[in-house]
Amino acid sequence: MSAILDRMRINTALATRILSGFIRDAVTKSGMSRALLGLSGGIDSALSAYLAVEALGAPNVLAIRMPYKTSSAASLLDAESVIEALGLPSLTIPITDMADALINQFPDMSNVRKGNIMARLRMVTLYDQSVAWGGLVLGTSNKTEFLLGYSTIYGDSGVALHPIADLYKCQVRQLAQALGVPQPILTKAPSADLWVGQTDEDELGFTYELADQVLYLLVDQRYTVQEAAEAGGFDAAFVAKIWERVKANHYKRTMPNVAKVSQRTIGHDFLYLRDYTGRHGKLS
Repeated sequence: MSAILDRMRINTALATRILSGFIRDAVTKSGMSRALLGLSGGIDSALSAYLAVEALGAPNVLAIRMPYKTSSAASLLDAESVIEALGLPSLTIPITDMADALINQFPDMSNVRKGNIMARLRMVTLYDQSVAWGGLVLGTSNKTEFLLGYSTIYGDSGVALHPIADLYKCQVRQLAQALGVPQPILTKAPSADLWVGQTDEDELGFTYELADQVLYLLVDQRYTVQEAAEAGGFDAAFVAKIWERVKANHYKRTMPNVAKVSQRTIGHDFLYLRDYTGRHGKLS
């Protein structure tokens, strides 16, 4: 393990308490007691499910599988292994007919466009079930993905809360292993499973392990591009490329900007409630 990755290791017991407490607090403040999430069969959604169960109990966490016709059968089985291990209520809602209603109108549609449609339809499905189930939608994206812009606005980023979005991919792996996520999920190649043979790292053009180290130096340690390259022995052009991605995709990590015309503007001066005692409590 590199020295940088070693510095990035987390206290898994403490992280579990913080993240499960975060989920419990957010759900309770909404006046609810349940949550739901899309379970893809990958490590991020599996970890999110384990944390949600820690926070709310298995009967209160709904796992939803939303395969497209090209989705891997192995991913469905991996998701099922999490459902069985945790004893989760679950639904399987195929999105093929929904997606193809639009995709088939454009024969030359790129895989990226198709993937964005699938991601957004999955979020439509989750929010429909949020009403039926009476629970908050949990995100399953990690910090590496968010910083690199490897997410879809109003797709996988359109959720009520993000439990693992401050964990780099290597930290997700560490925590998932500590919580007992099934081994096949821990070792499989990361994939959004949007088309046959698709993997995250092939699409990005570099490994998560490398990206994690560079991002940690640039973001958490506030190194300059040159300092990060020197500290990690990385190619400066590669570090600069990563940093350009972070800057270019900043808009994906914020709510839509609100034009300020008053003394207290949402997203500017009105960021949180001073006295948040719950849905039916006193608010100021």
